[in-house]
Amino acid sequence: MSQATLTPSSAPVPAPAERQYQRHDKPLWRRTLLRTESAIILAIVLLLVIATFTVPFFAQPYTYQTMILNSAPVLLMLLPVTLIIITGDIDLSVGSVLGFSSAIFGLAFQAGIPIGVAAVLGVLAGGLVGVLNGVLVTIVGLPSLAVTIGTLALFRGIAVGLLGTTSVTDFPTDITRAMTAPLGGLPVPVVTLAIVVLALLFGALLHFTPFGRGVFAIGQSPENAAFSGVRVNRTRLILFVMSSLVAGATGVYFTLQYSNAIGTNGFGFELQVVTAIVLGGVSIWGGRGTILGALAGGVLIAALNKTLQLAGIGSDTISIVTGAALIFSVVVASVAGFISRRRRSKATAVVAVGT
Repeated sequence: MSQATLTPSSAPVPAPAERQYQRHDKPLWRRTLLRTESAIILAIVLLLVIATFTVPFFAQPYTYQTMILNSAPVLLMLLPVTLIIITGDIDLSVGSVLGFSSAIFGLAFQAGIPIGVAAVLGVLAGGLVGVLNGVLVTIVGLPSLAVTIGTLALFRGIAVGLLGTTSVTDFPTDITRAMTAPLGGLPVPVVTLAIVVLALLFGALLHFTPFGRGVFAIGQSPENAAFSGVRVNRTRLILFVMSSLVAGATGVYFTLQYSNAIGTNGFGFELQVVTAIVLGGVSIWGGRGTILGALAGGVLIAALNKTLQLAGIGSDTISIVTGAALIFSVVVASVAGFISRRRRSKATAVVAVGT
């Protein structure tokens, strides 16, 4: 009696188990409202409404104009620093670059160089600091935290040493007035336009270009980014140069705004920049964040500072609030990251069981 042979091709194949995937069934409006940027913008609106009804003289056009003028340097400098932090690096030298650029600009103008050329020299001087930062981080291989702390102290000392206890104040009046002039008939200064334009440019660069995708990839894993074709070191070097160029240009603007070039300009701004970025939902460990969130964080800090000032609260308390906001934002980001990782691990476990 012959027995039929069961070949591998005729063997019955069991039906695969149905896989289970994480469902993304939340409506768009709910996902939008649960974003960090939305929460920060809502906090800004609530703060402005409360301050309008509780703080004397807050609901005045002059209040909003001075609030933007005071926060403009931070809002400008945080834009490129946001990209640096998303890569997992950090730039703590921006405040000192502002002061160094201000000193170079003031000394060049005092020496008789035309103000336009002097401004370019100030911006380029700031850019050279970015080249130094980038080379030490990407080529020498030093950690960005240590490098930028070092250049923070180095170029602050150079700026103070160049000017000593003196300052340059004899800038053209018409130019200094233009720096604080209102934008048309709006209760905002003309620098608002520069902030909006730069925010759009950096937002487009980060979120809609291959360069921006490379920035996020570096923050997730520099090794995987390199295998994917991202030029990691070149990208990081470009970002450090961009950061210092913007800080240098901000130093020129800051000098003309207050008609005062002195080595201590921009002192402590690096703390405000990092606080605004982290408060806006940008991960301090890299790989996540948006320009809108960072900018909203800066506006929230500016509105909070102005509210406390008009309420008669001293600068020491404002510094305490700023430091507390930084710690709070880091703790919240850590907790949110832990919860997100737990959810992803559970989802992966469900898929594994289903297979």
